[in-house]
Amino acid sequence: MYKKNIKEIEYLIANYFMGIFNGDRAKLEACFNENVNIYGDIKEIEYFKNIKEYLDGVENRQSPKDLDESFHMKIIGIDIMGKIAMVKLHVPMLGYNYYDYLSLANIDSNWKIVNKIFTHIE
Repeated sequence: MYKKNIKEIEYLIANYFMGIFNGDRAKLEACFNENVNIYGDIKEIEYFKNIKEYLDGVENRQSPKDLDESFHMKIIGIDIMGKIAMVKLHVPMLGYNYYDYLSLANIDSNWKIVNKIFTHIE
């Protein structure tokens, strides 16, 4: 069961990365639970959005792909306990050095992001 969960979470994160990198709203939206909160700290400025605001921002900006950036996003760690998981990611893009911490839950047999916090480290 653990290997199955890891593969499903890795698949979810691959879609999350591709959604962000390509600016693909539908792919990205499918990764999140509808009630997710997104909180960040970008150069000491607080960032708080609901999922619609977040997806609108991704959709209306130039994507890393559009800007011919190289893809360097990666999973740093996955911790699974039952039907919940924590995932730590490195997401360098658009001139930022983001680190994401995603809380996941297995809801109706599907892993979804239920909370996202992130920061930018210079």
